[in-house]
Amino acid sequence: MKVAFDGGWRAAVTREPLRITPRFTTDSVCLVPYASVGECERFVLDTFGSEHWLWDAPDILRFDKDSRALVGAEFQMPYGSLHAENAGRVPVVPAVRPGGLRADEVQDFRHEMCTVLHRAPGDTVLTCLRDLDVLDEPLEESIGIAPDVALLVQHGAVVGWSLTDPARYLTTGYTDPDSDPPAPVTRRLLSECLDLVTDPVVDDLVDGVPAALARLRAADEALRAQREDRHRADALLALIATYVEDYGNG
Repeated sequence: MKVAFDGGWRAAVTREPLRITPRFTTDSVCLVPYASVGECERFVLDTFGSEHWLWDAPDILRFDKDSRALVGAEFQMPYGSLHAENAGRVPVVPAVRPGGLRADEVQDFRHEMCTVLHRAPGDTVLTCLRDLDVLDEPLEESIGIAPDVALLVQHGAVVGWSLTDPARYLTTGYTDPDSDPPAPVTRRLLSECLDLVTDPVVDDLVDGVPAALARLRAADEALRAQREDRHRADALLALIATYVEDYGNG
């Protein structure tokens, strides 16, 4: 089986998924082997594929120059969620089939980030789609390229991705997530923070609606006071930090 990315760039599906633990930094989901800026720069030089350019932030997929095998990826989080009129159009995702990718050729390309976020009840799964048109037809494949991370395929093209149990993988910067399961309070606060940064609550924050501002301040206070699962709490603080700075005193 082969899958296509933006611009018609193609890769074959292999039987070798990445063994990298996902890092959910709230801005992105990273599948990378490096732990510093310097290591990141060397990794980019030694690989090929899709990458950031200045202010451009597409999804990143990097491949080994010799084997052409997928060796890393970074998917940008869209915070444009399904609107009320589309809330009932839930994407039906096929069972995950573990697999890696092998590029057809050594050539750079660009793969646009997703624009639509679907949240399963309790935020047990985050599904990110290229656009709303993806919901018009069934998804055909779900390729598990790493633990709890899958590429979603429709008509032979990659049209999205998913992250299962995002609370488990919360972290900051270049640090792997804690190995212990997330505390129940962390799971609840993840859902609250995602509410605050997605439609419709984020619009209420911008408009200065008192109830939304109170929720923002309460989440900020709860995260700062949280003693357990401190590393994950810091990741959630980073998610709402700009909103707290801009609207927290409103």
